[in-house]
Amino acid sequence: MTLKSSFSGKKWEAGIDEAGRGCLAGPVVAAAVILPVSFHHNLLNDSKLLMHKDRMELRQMIMEKAIAWGIGIIDNNIIDDVNILNATYVAMHQAVDKLEQVPSLLLVDGNRFKPYNEIKHECIIGGDGLYFSIAAASILAKTERDMLMIKLHEQYPHYGWATNKGYSTLEH
Repeated sequence: MTLKSSFSGKKWEAGIDEAGRGCLAGPVVAAAVILPVSFHHNLLNDSKLLMHKDRMELRQMIMEKAIAWGIGIIDNNIIDDVNILNATYVAMHQAVDKLEQVPSLLLVDGNRFKPYNEIKHECIIGGDGLYFSIAAASILAKTERDMLMIKLHEQYPHYGWATNKGYSTLEH
């Protein structure tokens, strides 16, 4: 299935997605990406459907081709204080704040979002497999979080974060 370039046809749509909500350890990371209206890429899709090598190549391309992109990171201490859902909203809001262009619409992967700065939003379940901008945000959030977990693995190698990235595995 080919992803769609736009939800509304408006110029400044920002896709938003997160990584790390279902983890046992590490931060929650969100990304917001505004792509050109006519953007198309054959490989770009939900980050969970791609191999690591492809995600890393797409990360570079997204950062170069996007009109704007931003990443928000909320660490485990804040997650423990406000809960994972609220921490996800904070990460998403941080990502939007880092965009160089104020979006006219936020396309949020999932079924919930806390409204932000009076910017209209649409929640789209499975949006990372439907819209290029959300897929791009999915890739930036996933790759950023993976890189953070690999750095943490260097400090705490006994947890195996270089391979499990903080997600539950059969080894646990």
